[in-house]
Amino acid sequence: MPTAIELAEQFQASLVGEASLAFVGLAPLEQASSNQISFLSNPLYRQQAADSAAGALIVGKSDLEFLQASPGKYSAKRVYFVSKNPYATFARMAQYFAKASAPLYPPGIHPSAAIDPTAIIPSSCHIGPFVHIAAGVKLGERVSILSNSSIARNSVIASDTLIYPAVSIYSDTKIGERCIIHSGAVIGADGFGFAPDFSATGGEWVKIPQTGRVIIGADVEIGASTTIDRGAMSDTVIGDGTKIDNQVQIAHNVTVGNCCVIAGCAAISGSTKIGNFCIIGGAANFAGHLTIADRTTVSGNTSIIRSIQEPGQHFTGVYPSMPHSAWEKNAAILRGLDKIRQRLRLLDKSKGSES
Repeated sequence: MPTAIELAEQFQASLVGEASLAFVGLAPLEQASSNQISFLSNPLYRQQAADSAAGALIVGKSDLEFLQASPGKYSAKRVYFVSKNPYATFARMAQYFAKASAPLYPPGIHPSAAIDPTAIIPSSCHIGPFVHIAAGVKLGERVSILSNSSIARNSVIASDTLIYPAVSIYSDTKIGERCIIHSGAVIGADGFGFAPDFSATGGEWVKIPQTGRVIIGADVEIGASTTIDRGAMSDTVIGDGTKIDNQVQIAHNVTVGNCCVIAGCAAISGSTKIGNFCIIGGAANFAGHLTIADRTTVSGNTSIIRSIQEPGQHFTGVYPSMPHSAWEKNAAILRGLDKIRQRLRLLDKSKGSES
């Protein structure tokens, strides 16, 4: 078990309290025990933090000063890790403890795996049951591919990447180091590209070959049942450090910058370029061929239909929920806005003629 001083040094936090105390992990404020660590990053929970049985708290300087100045809220028996960003320090400590207790995927290839002899698989990799690895695939060191996943021809997966069960990775995909891809994800399927060829007597949608790739940077996490389509001719690209939630759709030729977060059920149409450090809420959607500036925040359920050029803006396009009867009244007004506008124009014209 790591001691308080070891954790403080590793995660660059100032330590207040007994340096030799050891801890087994982290827990929420209301559930933590004396050998566990919890955190306080929102002043609303200061009372909960004071009442918690946690043996240690990760806090900011202002929260520590508040607890110390408040009678009965500060415990000299407790350890305090003082951080500039308590939430981020909590996340890094959680990674540390999770890694120590994570399921182990020992090196080796399960007898049921089907692997082409041209594939390059280091001895440090874990290949689970019924995995299929096609010709020309190249894996880095310590890659883990769990049961029933499929890696198509000429794909490259860099070191320390984890692929959970039932992931489909199509041909020529490139995945960076330390990525995590959750079950059901499909990487590199054909983009939705069809050319219309119709006449008065009939016709068809002509499929456009999708000959690009998907390129995923390092430290990317892709949620369950998320789909990332290959490019039509150029590539679909996901930048380093980007985190994508479950059931997200990223279409062909999209570029997503570094360190973005995209919440569940968002959809990004083809050839849109998302900048760096963008935050995209759940079920947000983007029209195609847009450019979105760095550090843009898009609230959930918002539709973006025009490019955003100025960095750091926050966009929201959702009506808050309301009782259905109230919504019906508002909807009726919305339906009549055009008629109201026409009446106002006529009124303006009549006033103008009178003057």
